[in-house]
Amino acid sequence: MHNVHLPQNIINRLIMKRGKVEIFDSLDPAHTALVVIDMQNAFVAQGAALEVPVARDIVPNINELTAASRETGAAVVWVRITVAKSGPNAFLVYHQNFFSPDKAARHQAALAEGTESNALYAELDIEADDIILDKNRFSAMVGDSSELENVLRARGIDTIVITGTLSNICCEATARDAMMLGFKVVFVSDGNAALSDEEHLASMVTIAQGFGDVRTTRETISILRAGAESAKRAQEAAE
Repeated sequence: MHNVHLPQNIINRLIMKRGKVEIFDSLDPAHTALVVIDMQNAFVAQGAALEVPVARDIVPNINELTAASRETGAAVVWVRITVAKSGPNAFLVYHQNFFSPDKAARHQAALAEGTESNALYAELDIEADDIILDKNRFSAMVGDSSELENVLRARGIDTIVITGTLSNICCEATARDAMMLGFKVVFVSDGNAALSDEEHLASMVTIAQGFGDVRTTRETISILRAGAESAKRAQEAAE
């Protein structure tokens, strides 16, 4: 996993801005979803076309978070990036300008619908009741990229916990758009993976300053359980 932490100057800035570093002391599981971004064979499997080696390291933490989410009553959502070479789901500006032609073809092939490389990594703890969605852009919350926003709102969910890969691309893009759409965001520092510590840290710094709470796996589980306990006490008092 990435062995990086928010720099002290950023911590000081957060304290000056809001009086504390972390934002949320508890999360109500009934209104929370764990959203796992792009943990597909194309990125996670050893030797894969788009391999992000650290993504394998975060699998145990993601599995801990899925278990805690189910235990407390939070939803679990798996999001896959699935791209096409043409049509409305094609990502043409990206593939035509940010790659050489052969690298663009490799990226498209690795994330094509129905391929083994597009499938979710086998060591992830996926259950039948989980939600699985496809997206066709970096952010799962932009435009018609996916059904994520609609699915969350239909369930009364206003908070998302983000894990997955890449920290600084799809995970950060989803976090940014989710906050701008009115969702509370938790970005799990040891549950996201990038190609380098520097890129991962840059996302942590950006998100902490304007888009969400940056928490470890243990901290996230703790505030989920705190929210579940609070909801239980409120229900008991109401009865």
